Amino acid sequence: MKRILVPTDFSEHAEDALKIAAQIAKKINCEIFLLHMLELPSQMSDAISGGSGIPEVMLFIKKANETFQKIKERPYLNGISVTETVHFERASNGILAFSKKNKIDLIVMGSHGSSGIEELLIGSNTEKVVRLSDTPVLVIKKDIGKFEGKNFVFASDFSNEIKKPFKKMIEFIKIFDANLFLVMICTPNSFKTTLTGEKLMHEFIADFDIQNYSLHIFNDANVENGILNFSNSINADLIGLCTHGRTGLAHFFNRSISEDLVNHAIKPVITFKI
Repeated sequence: MKRILVPTDFSEHAEDALKIAAQIAKKINCEIFLLHMLELPSQMSDAISGGSGIPEVMLFIKKANETFQKIKERPYLNGISVTETVHFERASNGILAFSKKNKIDLIVMGSHGSSGIEELLIGSNTEKVVRLSDTPVLVIKKDIGKFEGKNFVFASDFSNEIKKPFKKMIEFIKIFDANLFLVMICTPNSFKTTLTGEKLMHEFIADFDIQNYSLHIFNDANVENGILNFSNSINADLIGLCTHGRTGLAHFFNRSISEDLVNHAIKPVITFKI
């Protein structure tokens, strides 16, 4: 891992994410990219693309650069290479495009989450990035101080399609020398006997050379509650899982557990796209 992207709207939540990104960067000696997206009215965007300098836009850019300079002076960024960029694009689209173009290895984002009708109708930029990013996304919901990452929960159905993103997850947990808790959540709608679940998990893990792990079957009313309740029961530092990246109607009718957890979990969540 060489490059970490931290999108920022200069909010408290974005700074919480930057603090965690800084801790990771210091552990593995990597670079941080700070990205601020300016979503402008269409007429302003057209003027910029045509080379015109609109005073309002120039003011936005100036203010963003001034804020970047203040952020780069934060003590927790000492010794880290930080590159700042301002882009004019819709936030989620711009983040995804920047990540791909600059070969980002990890995106760290802050999120306040959403609920009720707001969550159903629009969701958050963080949620959209989680759903669509090919790069792993680490979502931070609050200032958690020192990020240990020692107890890592990875929840899955342990099907064959999970094996590729699982390899990325293994590389990530090596940063923290974490204890890996692999958990299968069984619900009334997706019930498996303990013997069946354990057999699936043992067959899955046999293809990987990992240590410091344990296998768990956890029963709950639904998958999301199961992941949250199990994570709380072992005092997890981080929750990991995979997302399918559904779009359109498929996404509307089959909301991703990953996105729901991003909205509702207090603990940090990292997602890996299948």
